[in-house]
Amino acid sequence: MAKQLVAEINDRDTVNAVFLVKDKIMAMPKNGKPYMNLRFMDKSGDVDAKIWDNVDELDKLFGKDDFVQIRGKASIYMNKMQVVVAEIKRVPDNEVNLADFLPESPRPKDEMHRELLQVVADLSNPYLRLLMESFLSDAVFFELYTTAPAAKAMHHVYLGGLLEHSLALVKLGKSVISLYDGIHEDLLVVGALLHDVGKIHEMSFERAFDYTDAGKLLGHITIGVELVEEKIRQIDGFPRELAMLLKHMLLSHHGQYEYGSPKRPKTIEATILNYIDDMDSKINGIKAHIAKENASASRWTAHHRLYDRYFFKSNGMDEEMEMHHLAVPEHVMETVPEVRSQLEQRQEKQCFSNQPLKALENLDLF
Repeated sequence: MAKQLVAEINDRDTVNAVFLVKDKIMAMPKNGKPYMNLRFMDKSGDVDAKIWDNVDELDKLFGKDDFVQIRGKASIYMNKMQVVVAEIKRVPDNEVNLADFLPESPRPKDEMHRELLQVVADLSNPYLRLLMESFLSDAVFFELYTTAPAAKAMHHVYLGGLLEHSLALVKLGKSVISLYDGIHEDLLVVGALLHDVGKIHEMSFERAFDYTDAGKLLGHITIGVELVEEKIRQIDGFPRELAMLLKHMLLSHHGQYEYGSPKRPKTIEATILNYIDDMDSKINGIKAHIAKENASASRWTAHHRLYDRYFFKSNGMDEEMEMHHLAVPEHVMETVPEVRSQLEQRQEKQCFSNQPLKALENLDLF
């Protein structure tokens, strides 16, 4: 029997499967009856879950990062899939394949490795190329850098996410360079590759992704600058100003003090990096948020806590395809009843879609 994946859970489904416990939080409402907030995950994604009954007894059976066999019922709540758990038990580690429970980048790992090596080989600045070669020749570093997720929850939340995100910034940076003169391409490329390098030690990703002690106490920006400084010290004659400019890019890539940046961008390259980093992370995060709610029939997502807004799921592409498919001359339409019926159905659908959402029209949340 095939494993039931998170991404395949539909409204009203009975859920009987093994998952990894990503989050486990006890809650106590005003009525004094405790309940449990959970999040289960596998390689296809994650899903929220609740335990309402026998909470104290079931709490003793498992913990965060355990594998569990659960039985429950799925339903849509606030536009999000949720599983109400009736039974749960811990599954020994030796009975599962870890690869079935950790999400991976949609890009093939070997393809990204080759792209990374080619980007480094194309660097013309000898010091920046030596710096990157020094990093990539370190087998432990290479494994961590090419395996780490880019974040715990915000964007590229899967193995290989850090590399996928960094390579995307290289491409975005080069597209910006093609529009403007006087930009240090190699500096921007290496800044893109190393801006989040500290995440290899900021996060643990052997099980459910979480922050390490170093991640909580120092953060990836501080860790990243330390890693870069250590490698630069090993390269004879590395220009001091070039080192300073590169470290400034790491220190300022979050853009503003309130977003965790020790410094705001003060060079063209650092400014570009800040904007393309923000763009790529947000696009990936928003797309993931929308995809996670495909099971809901609503055209709007649930409220996104980090972005503090709802997102509209449709971008018009499906309707354009439908209109293109149904672009039939009037004289032909009159002779083909099926085409007329399709057009009338589409018009009815458009009229319905344009009616106000009564439950939302008084909410100023968009």
